[in-house]
Amino acid sequence: MLFSQRVFCGQLTPNDVGRKVLLAGWVDAFRDHGGLLFIHLRDRSGIMQIVFSSEVASADVCEQAALLRAEYCIAVRGEVRKRLEGTENPNIETGDIEVLVTELTVLSESDALPFAVSEKAMVAGAASASADNVTEELRLQYRYLDIRRPSIRDNLIARHRIFQCVRQFLDSRGFVEIETPILTMSTPEGARDYLVPSRVHSQSFYALPQSPQLFKQLLMIGGMERYFQLARCFRDEDLRPNRQPEFTQLDIEASFIDEEFLYELIEELAVKMFAIGGIELKRPFARMTYTEAMDTTGSDRPDLRFGLRFIDVTDVFPQTNYSIFRQILQRGGCIKGINVKGQSDKLSKNVLQNEYAKEIVPSFGARGMTWMRAENGRLESNIVQFFSERELEALRSKFGVVDGDVLIMIADSSYAIVTSALGQLRLHLANRLGLIPKDSFYPLWVTEFPLFEATEEGGVTSSHHPFTAPDRADFNPKNIEELLKLKSRAYDLVVNGEELGGGSIRINNREVQRKIFEALGLTEEDMRQKFGFFLKAFDFGAPPHGGLALGMDRTVSMILQTPSIREVIAFPKNRSAACPMTGAPSMVKREQLAELGLLNLGGPDILPGTVENENMIDHLSWVSRIGITAEERPMIEDALAQAEELALLAAQNAGNEDPICTVAPAANRMRPGTEGKRSALSDTGQLLKSAPEVKGNYYKVASILE
Repeated sequence: MLFSQRVFCGQLTPNDVGRKVLLAGWVDAFRDHGGLLFIHLRDRSGIMQIVFSSEVASADVCEQAALLRAEYCIAVRGEVRKRLEGTENPNIETGDIEVLVTELTVLSESDALPFAVSEKAMVAGAASASADNVTEELRLQYRYLDIRRPSIRDNLIARHRIFQCVRQFLDSRGFVEIETPILTMSTPEGARDYLVPSRVHSQSFYALPQSPQLFKQLLMIGGMERYFQLARCFRDEDLRPNRQPEFTQLDIEASFIDEEFLYELIEELAVKMFAIGGIELKRPFARMTYTEAMDTTGSDRPDLRFGLRFIDVTDVFPQTNYSIFRQILQRGGCIKGINVKGQSDKLSKNVLQNEYAKEIVPSFGARGMTWMRAENGRLESNIVQFFSERELEALRSKFGVVDGDVLIMIADSSYAIVTSALGQLRLHLANRLGLIPKDSFYPLWVTEFPLFEATEEGGVTSSHHPFTAPDRADFNPKNIEELLKLKSRAYDLVVNGEELGGGSIRINNREVQRKIFEALGLTEEDMRQKFGFFLKAFDFGAPPHGGLALGMDRTVSMILQTPSIREVIAFPKNRSAACPMTGAPSMVKREQLAELGLLNLGGPDILPGTVENENMIDHLSWVSRIGITAEERPMIEDALAQAEELALLAAQNAGNEDPICTVAPAANRMRPGTEGKRSALSDTGQLLKSAPEVKGNYYKVASILE
């Protein structure tokens, strides 16, 4: 069979009627009408109906065709003909024509399928098949079958076209695509590194890059001026629904530019990428400072497709008789609120008081909320009597109240709690009340982020990364208060409340870079060890430069409007960062570990949970996940000694009988639960204070099998 003569199913049109063709692909679906057998043949380009008729095909071909099943891989020869009037199928693009088969070759058979691959109905008006009722874990386990489904196939082809659009556009603007190393040095960039042990350099490790940050800056120092890369990046982060341990980002860096250059470049590129998905983005994109975003939406990635912007009403209540507000303001707190316009009918008193005030808002971290409904020219609530007419009039004026509006206010001594809780409430109400217009896209630049954030230890850490340029260079790296007031020349691209990417103008002055490292608490030795090669490059004339990285998985997912980024990645990991198809991550042989020098990497230190190498107290601490202090050890040693003595006596008295474990009958004891929620103690570190070992925000649990 000469596959060079093969024609793609989706390329045939009514103009090909009468043409003899060779097709190849998979059996998508079939219908047997006695003397006629109809089959949907699927390849990458689409679906073509092929027909086996005893009047045209030989008896052998018809007998062989009768044995075909779903996902058999076949090749056929035949003639294109127009379908009879009334038998056309609008479910497929080639629904006006079909191929009358004369030859059939079964290239490969298929076992019974774990789930249906077909998504197209064979008959007009019939319901299309779907894999929506198949678990994602099963789909990922058989991802090669899942990719055959037209929806996933189309996503991957669209991703390819978007990537091609990126390459063509940046090439036209003078950017050069350059690959940077995958095996590199571990540097602090905010998340944990994936480490790769070196066989040649015993007990030394490479790190997989979290981003090409240092290399792209070195390319600027190297004079390349305009660089881009569709880079693979790796971050060992705590799990989130729309995050992968390995991902693709569009990495861009340019020299002799400022923020406006990048805004114009990325806006034009974004418009072209979204147009591939049939989405029109309006230019210029809106801009909002970080301070304004937090102050009016409670988020540094605000969704501006709808209103519900915060109004600060702290100044309305300087002498209020409402004790809750008065006490909060005496502690330096603030009061902010939103006006839910015209939704009084949907937000009854019962809903506001019993659902939102008592349950929903407290789940967002606030102690409560205050609500008022506008009716008959007045504000009504169960506490309106505590406010003066002047205060009520000021609220009506500030919020622009008309009948049918609902005011919701949150007050707290913590500004962060007010903005966070009100921000979550804003999104909750928008979704519940259907305030977000469908098929709308609102791109936004968020700018002027704080350069540093405070740490629990009383120091600072970088809000983005330590190579971001500050808004001024005359700062004292030892003055924490001054450092926390510094703004950065950083910017994020946000669309519909999703951060698609971000970047900054970089530091190109070696003294400023050293001051940033000093502010972060790095010593000269730390700088030399972690960034010595990088700082050395700054001694040779670093140009002003800046850049940006776009998360391409997230961007493509938004353009194609898929529910998850896993729908636009060929072989994604699941929500546990594992691959159900390959079984990764997996154990490796001891011989491999020995060859890499990893068996005794800890030297004299005992590995937790290795019972034969540690005493009973250390083992109990490990398996129970409770840290034991030096002061507690003598008491626990005494208790263990008594327990061992009692166990020995019990064994001696039991004779040949097994010792009694418990005198009470076995029964399940279940804690009555309501709704799972994260403990506030987790954020402060108190929850895991006594844990002997921690990974991220979780207990590191001992293995079940030693």
